[in-house]
Amino acid sequence: MQYVLDTNVLVAAVRSPSGASAEIVRRALLRRLNILCSVPLFLEYESVLLRPAHLQAAGVSVRDVSNLLDVLAGTIQAVEIQFLWRPQLRDPADDMVLEVAVNGQASAIVTFNRRDFLPQALGFGLAVLQPAEFLKGL
Repeated sequence: MQYVLDTNVLVAAVRSPSGASAEIVRRALLRRLNILCSVPLFLEYESVLLRPAHLQAAGVSVRDVSNLLDVLAGTIQAVEIQFLWRPQLRDPADDMVLEVAVNGQASAIVTFNRRDFLPQALGFGLAVLQPAEFLKGL
């Protein structure tokens, strides 16, 4: 099975290393989870994670985040966007996540903001799960 991580899951993983999001990222880095991503989505991960507010809240450096992203880049499965489904959702960044999931034939989107993806994701046969419920289902 393949999954797409919303940016907020990576932010939570960096800010809370003992939480469910961090466990999902650990499993992805160990290649126990097949995570899908596109180049634009990965650039969003980088842009958001490198915001000074997130770095300060997590107590990490730009170098720490860059190292995490470098390793993550080597473990994810790249998805080339063949079909644009925009606009489906209110937030264009969420549309980017949905497009990766649809084009990569993901099983689920993992996010803290389920309602941002519902009901549209269901129309594509995608589950939308919060990190803790996602881990429970594994």
